[in-house]
Amino acid sequence: MTTITIPKTEYKKLVETKLRYDYLQYVLEGKMFSPPPTHSAKEITRAFEKTEKYSRKFLESLENGLKRSTHFRV
Repeated sequence: MTTITIPKTEYKKLVETKLRYDYLQYVLEGKMFSPPPTHSAKEITRAFEKTEKYSRKFLESLENGLKRSTHFRV
């Protein structure tokens, strides 16, 4: 076995690059582009509302956007 010595900064850079590559590979192999499990815009908006993390303005914008989509029904 051969030992190679590199600067710590270079090592960190290589590790970070590998982690990013692994994450990207995970995302692309996953269900990133699969359709959502529901076609109801109201159901999705209610789920966001239940978390109590989003403003009323955001929820209204989300609902308006979903209404324009051909994938969702109101």
